[in-house]
Amino acid sequence: MIETWALTDVGLVRRDNQDAYGVYNQDPCTVCVVCDGMGGVQGGALASRIAVDTYLEIVCGEIRPNMSTFQIQKLSARAVAEANDAIRRETEKDPFLCGMGTTLVAAISCGENMAVVSNVGDSRAYHITEEGIRRVTKDHSLVETLVDRGDITEEEARSHPKRNYITRALGPEPSTLCDGFVVPLEPGEYLLLCTDGLVSTVSDQEMYAEITGGGLDTCLDRLLAISKRNGAADNVTAVLLRKL
Repeated sequence: MIETWALTDVGLVRRDNQDAYGVYNQDPCTVCVVCDGMGGVQGGALASRIAVDTYLEIVCGEIRPNMSTFQIQKLSARAVAEANDAIRRETEKDPFLCGMGTTLVAAISCGENMAVVSNVGDSRAYHITEEGIRRVTKDHSLVETLVDRGDITEEEARSHPKRNYITRALGPEPSTLCDGFVVPLEPGEYLLLCTDGLVSTVSDQEMYAEITGGGLDTCLDRLLAISKRNGAADNVTAVLLRKL
């Protein structure tokens, strides 16, 4: 069984919230997805909402407790592809929406002590245990490429002027690939899905301290408060899962 908490906030600078999230929690299966839209106020919000709704519709319509990890990974990848197609169909109706897109990070847990994580773009998943916090996903972004090459450090990437330039997203291209991960998820452990609005203003250590320090019902509010103390220049969205 999985417990979930979720939060989204416009932040301190943006006038509109272009993030979206969705949670399906029907024991023994839990499906969570977080998206960060791009392409203008109207386009970004629409793209992220389409992606969340399409992803949940596909996965929740077909997920079964007896599915193998491989089957769940294939289902998630197909749902991501369907979300990409749905966004592109919407852009064909309205030329002003051309170029809109969204990131996506999702987690599926269905009875086993593991979760399948999928991502496109720079929204992230973290695995949190007694030993610490570990980033599961890899950003599809310019700064991640620079970090991989050793040109900048991870700390420098947080404030790099091109930190918002992503190299893969849903919507802009006819097809897109998602990365997939299988994460062991034992009782008492957590998965955190979040947009870069949280990542850019709250450190991994702060995430770990607030989530493991007690008061789970308010831990996301406390993370949002830290983000706002640090400027919260972007929308902030997070979904937290805890394995019981």
